[in-house]
Amino acid sequence: MSATLELPAATNPASESRPTEQRLLFQPIKVGRFELPHRIVMAPLTRSRARQPGNVPSALNACYYQQRASAALIVSEATQISMQGQGYAWTPGIHSREQVEGWRLVTDAVHEAGGRIVLQMWHVGRISHPALQPDGMPPVAPSPIRPESMAFIENEKGEGELAPFVTPRALQPEEMPYLVAQYERAARHAIKAGFDGVEVHGANGYLLDQFLCTGTNRRTDAYGGPVENRVRLLLEVVDAVTKVWDAEAVGVRLSPMGAANDIRDDDPLTTFTHATRELNARKLAYLHVVNPAMGALENKTTPDAAAMQMLQRIREAWHGPLMLAGGFDADTAEQWLREGRADLVAIGRKFIANPDLPERLRTHAPLNADDAATYYGGGEKGYTDYPSLAQERGQAPKACVDESWR
Repeated sequence: MSATLELPAATNPASESRPTEQRLLFQPIKVGRFELPHRIVMAPLTRSRARQPGNVPSALNACYYQQRASAALIVSEATQISMQGQGYAWTPGIHSREQVEGWRLVTDAVHEAGGRIVLQMWHVGRISHPALQPDGMPPVAPSPIRPESMAFIENEKGEGELAPFVTPRALQPEEMPYLVAQYERAARHAIKAGFDGVEVHGANGYLLDQFLCTGTNRRTDAYGGPVENRVRLLLEVVDAVTKVWDAEAVGVRLSPMGAANDIRDDDPLTTFTHATRELNARKLAYLHVVNPAMGALENKTTPDAAAMQMLQRIREAWHGPLMLAGGFDADTAEQWLREGRADLVAIGRKFIANPDLPERLRTHAPLNADDAATYYGGGEKGYTDYPSLAQERGQAPKACVDESWR
């Protein structure tokens, strides 16, 4: 694999030159237990629209996901495995009976439309605030290092508000089995909720990523220091989850070289190559990687050599289906698939405004523009009111009807 990549020129797009039936993006693929009709995955998207009180998925959420069921696979929005795992206002959980029942509305709606959906299991670690924690306790983390930036909380008026992060409490060794048990419980709840599989969120500066990376893990016990120790919690979680689900229904998300949520690692090449090798030995359904070359793809520039080296190492260490997320359009997705850099691509923001995104990409139809002001919180506006092609042509109702899912 080359350390550099020449992106497709505007005058020579990769997908425009091939009939749809010859484009890899639209070829079926087997991923673990999943027989997928094409390669376009809906990436996890936090939208902060869980019903209150209780952070419970509702009919509105069922409508939203049902609209997007034409994705090859839907990875649900990140879902907290416990009250302690919450880091943002109004995000859904999977730890209460009401939440399980709410998610059942969602999975039934997706399945009714012919789709497949996996639950992304989430613990944010230090990326939280006492206002979101049980009894106002400080968030937990590998080490007591306060992140930069701000937390998104609900204020006394019931409105979203930004508040400075606080210094987290370092988890004690005796707490680790209980933490792993939270993931195992969430995996069992995902079965009751009707999901097709689960994804362990080990990316984007959240708890498992915090243990992986040296910038947030200063521990000197069995969970800190050398990479073999820093990867321990991630592997314990994966091993617990695969006792509940067959490994062929389990994926993991990593973000090598990521900087989200004030995360960093002194030697990401070593850290994430080692983590990938360990995960590969567990024969999971897929590995979901946040593309370190995302910025270059978005800006149509040549990716950094270090980013491409990282991707090459992961490709060599991981022998199963590899999903990459970040920066793709139809042309670059097709090119990367053909060059063997990935087997599937996960697309996020484009799915927000284009519920039928695979069909739009397949037919080269125009894409709706998304409204960033409606990303988080609120109701139907900016959530379920984006039209499909069929709706634009008057061939389908103008709005998703969610009453049947109440």
